[in-house]
Amino acid sequence: MADNRTSSFRAQRVRPGEIDRLIHGRVRLGIMSALATGDRLSFNELKQRLDTSDGNLSVHARKLEEAGYVECIKSFDGRTPKTEYQITNAGTDALRQYIDQMEQLLGFGE
Repeated sequence: MADNRTSSFRAQRVRPGEIDRLIHGRVRLGIMSALATGDRLSFNELKQRLDTSDGNLSVHARKLEEAGYVECIKSFDGRTPKTEYQITNAGTDALRQYIDQMEQLLGFGE
């Protein structure tokens, strides 16, 4: 029996080339998954969770930001600059669709 996440695109077969390539990469999927709770995470928290370098995280976070999937919030804690990321509504929708497509591609829920 299908769950609540069943949507109209699920009735069609998903091909691997139709998967959102922007989310599909290891670091970008990690960023999206870490932010999926709706909490803001700092650059350093994401870097530690994903075990990646400053440059690598920065490049991948910027691609997600340019797509409108995450928001970058810059502020100061005293005199120390602080960079935080938060998933957007569009990012949440894209991640849900990605998960649904991966489940269909792998044959789950059929």
